[in-house]
Amino acid sequence: MGCSNCSTCDVSESRGCGTSSVFDWLYQIDGPKTENTNLLEVQFKGDRKDFYINSEDLEIKHGDWVAVQGDKSGHDIGKITMIGELVAVQMQRKKIDRDKTPLKKLYRLASDTDKEKWKSAIESEGAILEKAKRIIEEAKLEMKLSDVEFQGDKSKATFYYTAEKRVDFRELIREYSRQFGVRIEMRQIGARQESAKIGGIGSCGRELCCSTWMTEFSSVSTGAARYQQLSINPQKISGQCGRLKCCLNFELDGYTEALKEFPSSKKQLKTKIGVAKFVKLDVFKGVMYYFVPENPSAELLEISTEGVKKIIEINKKGGVPETFDEFIVDQSSSELNFKDATGQDNINRFDKKKNNRRKGGKFKSKKNKQIQKTRIKSKAKEKQKKDA
Repeated sequence: MGCSNCSTCDVSESRGCGTSSVFDWLYQIDGPKTENTNLLEVQFKGDRKDFYINSEDLEIKHGDWVAVQGDKSGHDIGKITMIGELVAVQMQRKKIDRDKTPLKKLYRLASDTDKEKWKSAIESEGAILEKAKRIIEEAKLEMKLSDVEFQGDKSKATFYYTAEKRVDFRELIREYSRQFGVRIEMRQIGARQESAKIGGIGSCGRELCCSTWMTEFSSVSTGAARYQQLSINPQKISGQCGRLKCCLNFELDGYTEALKEFPSSKKQLKTKIGVAKFVKLDVFKGVMYYFVPENPSAELLEISTEGVKKIIEINKKGGVPETFDEFIVDQSSSELNFKDATGQDNINRFDKKKNNRRKGGKFKSKKNKQIQKTRIKSKAKEKQKKDA
């Protein structure tokens, strides 16, 4: 069964088509021939992608499974996700210099033999990962394996791990080589990359962004939570990776733009009834909350940003308002008025109408009722005649 982004294929069932940050929606349109026409991007497991060159001018298209030059030796199997000019743009964005690091070659379209060998390698990844974790436990190494990925020709296995300290795994690599009979590469990843490889469901109820569409992880600071008026509670603002949630950055620009319209929270508001100090603000309502220390039992003062600016301007000129009453937001106008719709509609209006049937299977239509009445009347007349 294929995915929605490519043609149907039985290989995608084993591992999936991976995470892609770019979708070439013009891939079905042949563009002009340029020096970048032979460039292509190939997708592997998860978010691992690489760029290759079609030096042999093979006839390829978007979504083809191909055999490409492997790392150091052998070949790998992946799916073509982009061809042509868009690949050059991606390479420029990722700062890849073709002069310093020449692109690897595209060998051929993946044959049935290539796919079968690659599929058998994928099916063995789960058992090998479990066995590799046991070896780490026996060696008592302070590291955690997250995932394993085989090269398409089954000649190399890459183990992804996380560790807080530097780990000497030279003996571990020798043991893996003896146990699995392939070349071993150990690649350290961060907590966010680990969460992306494992996957899961976030507190929003959706699949994790890092395991579906995100391919680059920017740093998230506690300032993002403060700008959005969120409590600095690690359990609330941390993701499954143990780091601050990436989604804190999604709306940060909107909040910073909105906060530019708010006056400084360090300013105190002076009136004749007392000096009000800032407590909190509501970005969506455009209001700021203050309290008066001289009257601690009073409720918080809800003042609009315009009202706060007016009081600050009056204080600058040396004036002091009598009270806060004229600047407080009228809560009655801001409250939502809900109407009671009880009894205005029938709750059963979407139910399917059932056919009126008798036990004998006869419909209770008007015609049948009339026929039944005439029969009863005729029987009653016959009975009267017999009695007479």
